[in-house]
Amino acid sequence: MPIFVAIGCLISHGTTQQQCSNGFEMDRVSGQCLDVDECRTIAEACRGDMVCVNQNGGYLCIPRTNPNQRSPYTNPYVPSLYPPPPVPAPVPNYPTVGRAPPICRFGYRMNENNQCVAFDLVIRTSNICKTILIASALDKFAVIMSEPLDISFYFFPNVANGFISNSTLLLDIDECRYGYCQQLCANVPGSYSCTCNPGFVLNEDGRSCQDVNECTSSNPCVQNCINTYGSFLCRCDPGYELETDGISCTDMDECSFSEFLCQHECINQPGSYYCFCPSGYVLVEDTRCQDVNECEVGNHTCNVQQTCFNVQGGFKCLDPVRCEDPYIRINEKDQPFTILYRDMDVSGRTVPADVFQMQATSRYPGAYYIFQIKSGNEGREFYMRQTGPISATLVMTRPLKGPRDLVLDLEMVTVNTVINFRGSSVIRLRIYVSQYPF
Repeated sequence: MPIFVAIGCLISHGTTQQQCSNGFEMDRVSGQCLDVDECRTIAEACRGDMVCVNQNGGYLCIPRTNPNQRSPYTNPYVPSLYPPPPVPAPVPNYPTVGRAPPICRFGYRMNENNQCVAFDLVIRTSNICKTILIASALDKFAVIMSEPLDISFYFFPNVANGFISNSTLLLDIDECRYGYCQQLCANVPGSYSCTCNPGFVLNEDGRSCQDVNECTSSNPCVQNCINTYGSFLCRCDPGYELETDGISCTDMDECSFSEFLCQHECINQPGSYYCFCPSGYVLVEDTRCQDVNECEVGNHTCNVQQTCFNVQGGFKCLDPVRCEDPYIRINEKDQPFTILYRDMDVSGRTVPADVFQMQATSRYPGAYYIFQIKSGNEGREFYMRQTGPISATLVMTRPLKGPRDLVLDLEMVTVNTVINFRGSSVIRLRIYVSQYPF
């Protein structure tokens, strides 16, 4: 609804003059034009938080909650602390039936047939008036001229929505001050315009805003979208992480977080990871590797003469024990009386660790026993600790890195001072170390 202020010329057009001007009606008894109380006769004359105040020849809509603008006026139908306005004086120059000749309102003139016709009002001198305000409202308009022109101010009875009149001026109402809009409000002459924040759309009522579900309308997220009030959030599937743009997702390399996720090898894949075990092992509980006993399941290559011995991650085929020279000569000096063969796997053992125990099977009067590593301990990874008169324990003192096979000859020397006897027995211990510590 446009409002403009102009200095200069005003041209006004109209139709045939009626007996009473707008805002008045003919009293058939007195024959005078009386004011119409639009606050009673017009349903919802004022909208929103506005109060209707009747005026001579029209009415006002003033804010109910604005005492600064309301103070000069009082609604006769709402209790007020302000005194009622003075009774308006009789309106001059309005026609009465049978008593005075009809006169024309502003903008019209009487023709020779005693009818009011429109004429052009041209103000040619710029200093005659100070201001001419024209406010258009549908098919109505109001003209306000200020002194020194000796022209009575004229208003239509129905002032356009968005304006108020104080009998001298037509003033715009700032609807934004009274919360007409739910979010953003822009006041315009005679009206207002509501808009919404990003993430909202304006409802059909032109005032309230409704949240936009971006997840269903555009879904800007690469993976998962969660709608929020006025916005949205992006979330990623397990195994992915949100990038700095808040929309995209990248794979998360779980294997780089810790070396303990898998017992052997961790392999990353999009959105997840899996553990891998070497040959000779099976994966258990998704993370650990367990040795496969090829000797028990029959998955080995040993022949019928050989003995299958399982080790961590594999197996060994052991040939039958054959007594070789000089063990056919049992009285050879400095040779052990017996050799026992034993096999064991020490993969993954922590140090120090007791790995093997030796013990004499019999004890003779006057005899004592000496336990020692006769051969195979060039790297000093083991030593013998005597735990009793007839027993000792093999202790591993250094970690062994595989794959590796060792052969230790553990000797038990028997010394009998009563009969002056010295002899020995050997346990040939074959030790296997796997490539992996599990």
